[in-house]
Amino acid sequence: MHVTNQLERRGSLLSYVNAVLNVVLALAKGVIGVMAHSEALIADAVHSASDLIGSVAVIVGLRIARKPPDEDHPYGHGKAELIASICVSALLIAASIEVFYSSIASFFRSPHAPEWAAGFMAAIAVVVKEALYRYNLRLGKRLQSKSLLAQASDHRADVYSSLAALVGIVLAIVGRRLGIPWLMYTDAAAGIIVAALVLKMAVEIAKDALEILMDRVVLSEEALQLYRREVLAVPGVRAIDELRVRDHGQYVIVDIEIAVDADISVLAGHDIAAAVRDRLREKFDRVQDVFVHVNPYDPGERHHVRERGHKR
Repeated sequence: MHVTNQLERRGSLLSYVNAVLNVVLALAKGVIGVMAHSEALIADAVHSASDLIGSVAVIVGLRIARKPPDEDHPYGHGKAELIASICVSALLIAASIEVFYSSIASFFRSPHAPEWAAGFMAAIAVVVKEALYRYNLRLGKRLQSKSLLAQASDHRADVYSSLAALVGIVLAIVGRRLGIPWLMYTDAAAGIIVAALVLKMAVEIAKDALEILMDRVVLSEEALQLYRREVLAVPGVRAIDELRVRDHGQYVIVDIEIAVDADISVLAGHDIAAAVRDRLREKFDRVQDVFVHVNPYDPGERHHVRERGHKR
């Protein structure tokens, strides 16, 4: 538990670091993009500005998600993180549309090449965002945090967009040096590529978060088999009639129906259910709570097959 709390504090700290660095990068890209006359870098600055709002959404989502279950939210507040992830994706979609529009408009103006300062800024952004991506991804996986994983995906999208901007900027400058007018349009073309990359990433983030918000269950037979194995190892459990594992972001909620001998006392059945709950919470770190329903076991009925767990 102590290690988990430490990881959660690191996750919260990282969300603040993400926000601060997004502010710095957005301002730097915007100022240098305007001064160096780079459409691609200005577009990248718009993306970073949307990242800032996304980082704030993640901070709020993480704070709410850590609240314990209450009477109004018996399953906890973990889905607050998923709402934060959807906010991030919505902002990314809006930013990608703005970038696309701005870049297309550049093709109807006289071509121009940015200054080298824009290239240097784009290169710095690539390095910083790649480092943030790797750290957010590693910590997000350890915490099973959907919002941190969304931020990691966002940082990776930034790497690609800044890299595309860098290539477009360099090619445009080369076109100016060599006197090739059409090559100077690559700065604007890079903006279109940035928009496409950002849009693709945003849709993927939104799709994953929406599936969980709609109470997606763990469908992998291999994953469910691990839960079944532990439940069937509890003394007194004769069969599993139903098993659902619902994903709530950082944690999962287990709903299970077990079959026990019909002639035992209510107290004995209750003790078996409590043992199932304790075992699952002990064996699986992501299990926050287990809701157990006890059924009488009748040898004449076909319960779930122990190996497969499918109801008749």
